[in-house]
Order: sequence, then C-alpha cells, then structure tokens
Amino acid sequence: MPDRLEEVAAAAGRETEVERAEVWAAVPGRPAWPLHWAEGIGSNPAAPDELLIRLLDVDVGFLYGCDRPAVLDAAVAHPDPRVRSRPADTFRPKLTSDQWVRVVRAEPSPSRRVLWAEHACAWGVQLPGDLYDDLLAGPSRAQAVELPELPVHHLPSLAADADPRVRATACARWEDLAAPLRARLLADTDDAVRTAALLAHHNGVPMPRGVFAALPAPRRALEQCRLSPELEAELVRDGDAEVRRALAANPRLSAHGVAVLAEDPYDGIRSAVALRPDLNEEQRAAVRYDFDPTSMSMSHTVPWVEGLHGDADAMRRLAVSSHPLIRRSVARARHLPPDVVERLARDEDRTVRLFLAESCDDAPAEMLLEVWRWWDGSFSHPDRPRSHPNFPRTGLLRYAGDPGGRMRRLALDDPESTPADVARLARDPEAEVRRRAAEDPRLSPADAVRLLNDPEAHVRGTVIRNRRLPARVLAGLLHDRDTACVAVTNPAIPVPVLHRILAAAAAAAAVAARR
Repeated sequence: MPDRLEEVAAAAGRETEVERAEVWAAVPGRPAWPLHWAEGIGSNPAAPDELLIRLLDVDVGFLYGCDRPAVLDAAVAHPDPRVRSRPADTFRPKLTSDQWVRVVRAEPSPSRRVLWAEHACAWGVQLPGDLYDDLLAGPSRAQAVELPELPVHHLPSLAADADPRVRATACARWEDLAAPLRARLLADTDDAVRTAALLAHHNGVPMPRGVFAALPAPRRALEQCRLSPELEAELVRDGDAEVRRALAANPRLSAHGVAVLAEDPYDGIRSAVALRPDLNEEQRAAVRYDFDPTSMSMSHTVPWVEGLHGDADAMRRLAVSSHPLIRRSVARARHLPPDVVERLARDEDRTVRLFLAESCDDAPAEMLLEVWRWWDGSFSHPDRPRSHPNFPRTGLLRYAGDPGGRMRRLALDDPESTPADVARLARDPEAEVRRRAAEDPRLSPADAVRLLNDPEAHVRGTVIRNRRLPARVLAGLLHDRDTACVAVTNPAIPVPVLHRILAAAAAAAAVAARR
C-alpha cells in the first residue's frame, strides 16, 4: 500500500503548465461548498485587498486577524455597524488611533459607543476632546464618566450632575476636584454618592472608627482607605480572615500593620503581603508566603512591577527578588538592561525564562533554544520562542538527526537545508516534524500529495495550504466538503480564480440570507 501511494503521489505531482491552466479555467465550475469558501478565503495570503474589501459584504470572520490598513479602513467605513465594529472586537486589535476614533463615532448604540471608547483607551488611544463631549451628552453619560482619560474640565459639571450615579463616579477623580465640590459631595443627599465621597476623602485623611462602622459595606475601605491608627490596630487582628485579607493589599496600610499581617496564620494573607510594593527585598524574603509554581494565578504580571518596566534600576533590584512572581513580572518587560537579561536567563524558575522568551526582545539565543526544547508557544504568544528576533537561524541543520522531534523540526529553518532535507523529514516518524515539512515551500509536489494521506489531521491540514500541491489536486480539495474551507486559503490559487470563487460564495450567501 505505501508503494502504491508513492506511485500515485509521484504521478499526481507531474503536472504541466498547460494542465494547470486548464484546471484553473474550470474553477469554480459547479460550486459544491461555496459557503465554506466564504469562511476561508479571507485567510488566503494571496488575496488582494480589493478582494477582501468585497468579502466584507459576505463574511467578516477574517477580520479577527486582519492587519491590512486598506481593508481595515474599508471595514470601519462599512455601512453595516456589525462590520464596522468587528475589527475592534478582537483579542489583539490592529486598528490605528484614527480608526479607533472612527469606530467609536460611527457606532449607533450609545452603550456600545462607550464600550468601544473604553477599549480604545485601554489600547493607548487618545480620544479627541469633542468625542468626550459627545459621549457625555448621550444617554450613556453615566458609563462615559468612567472613561480613564476624561478631561478635567468636565469634572465640575459631573460632580453637580442630576444623576447620582454620575456624581458618585466623579468621586473617583477626587484629587482633581476643587475643595467646594468635595464638600458638596461629602454632604450629598444620596447615600451612594456620600459613601463614594467618604471613601475618596479617606484615601488621604485617616478614617476614624465611627465613620468605618457606619459604612454600609466596609470592603472598599479595607482595601483602599487610610485608617486611623486605633482602627487599623484593631482590624489587622480581626477574627474575620476576610477582613485581614482585604487589608493585606491596602496600599495605605502602615508599616506596623504590614508587619502584623506578615505573621498572619493564613497562607493567603501572608502571600498577599509578600507582593506589596512597599516591602524591601529583605522584608519580602522574611515573609512565609505560599507559592504554587503551577497555578495560573502565579503567572499574571504584578501591576506595580509592570509599571516600573522602564526603570532600569528598579528592574535590577527586582530581578534578584526572592519571590518568583516578582521575577516573572520583571521578565515580561519588552526591554531590560543586559545584566538583568543575563541573570533572568539563568533563573532557576523556568517560567521566568519562558516569560523572558515570550516578552523580552533582548532574550539571548542560547536561552531561547533551551526554552524551545519544552515550549511550543501560548495563546497570547503563539509564535514564541521560535519567532523571537534573537532565535538562532544558523547551525540548526545539526539537529536533523536529533533524538528529539522538537529539535528535528528546527533543521529546516537553517538556510543550509535543502529540498532533500525536506523530503527526508516529510517521512519522519513524529507528526510535528512531518507537519513542519508539510509547510515548507521546498516540499515536492509528490510529497505534498502523499502527505494528504497522513494519519494526523493537522499534518493534512497544513499540507493543504502548501502552494506546491498540483492544481488538479487542489481543485478537488476545493470541492470537498471536509477540505473546502482550508483549501481556499492556498496561495497557489490564481487571483482571478479567487475572484470567481468569491462571486460564487457571495451568490450562495445571498440565497441563504433570503431563506
């Protein structure tokens, strides 16, 4: 059977230019699965911008990963609001600041306009002043007040707004409010507004026991307010562990209060204390904190460490922290001083090395190669470490005979590798190695056809995208229900054929919409 497959593959790989032209002239013919083409054609790297702009009227799923400026421009100017908002509603939006502003302005739903404005701000977009004016004048004013970069000149009117929700939200900008406005909010007739004002006021002024006792819900005061010495001394020894847990993260807790909680009998409370920014590293090392290196919560970036990423001296100090999560957070910096990189690249915690490989552009080649031995990319950093700019590109051919399949995969990245190496690895016993060969542009047409019968679906799916597939084989895949969506992404399909395929898909979509 293998010999027969080899013969069939070899025969299929022998295709002349005339035969190819005849095949493509007949496509799409009678389209079997045009809606499948609509789903996949936007992922074809050979599809020109003009085709993708036409596709916006048929299917917008491809916008999830689209980074083409002209196509995104057309999307945010599209008459359908669902199309306009799609580029913003993705994991990593590729929109420019101008495009973000256009998305916000064009959104017909007031609440979603504020939502897109929030997203834009989160991605570092500076919204123009007149857009804030429009958002605050709309029916979602109470939500717009929460925008983080809201200009200060709006605050007086917001603090005196008829809607108590707006007045309460304005209290979050306490330091920007004039004294008369603060006094008015502290005496507000609405309980929620007065509470918000009290909490903001006591961020700077110690809160006495009487005020604390009168609060309807004390949690926020425990987490953020400056407490009177008597009240704090009482609360850090409170019998309720949840009270002490909330206090452990309070940035305004006194040094004495921190010291008491550092000796708390509960691991979770001591662990929260161990991550406080006001501890020096000697104090941090003295805290008996609980740390599970496999826990997902131990892989988030500590916000205050992230805020110091641009401070070289702080990075040097924190890179030697006894706490792995602090060092992991340092490793997430895009750039670090050479001595810090060198230290973290030798860190005993391999997650530190992984984060350095994923996030830091200064990570060294040797460490990246070491991480590659056990890590193949995450959802948030799918191509690292192999796509890292410092990942080794030469000398990889020596791994062609390595016992580990992961290392054999690298051999074809070496510029000294040949089509013969591709052919050999296309027959490798490990599926991931065959998959790497299946994506190689030097794969022979015969091997491409042969890999269509690979036992592993991900190998077959990869080779379907390889432009070395013979045209008649690819055309057959285009008309197969199981492969049509992937086959239409093959860049070997001529652009005029892609336009005909899209026309067929658009006609089928129109029929489906009328049903």
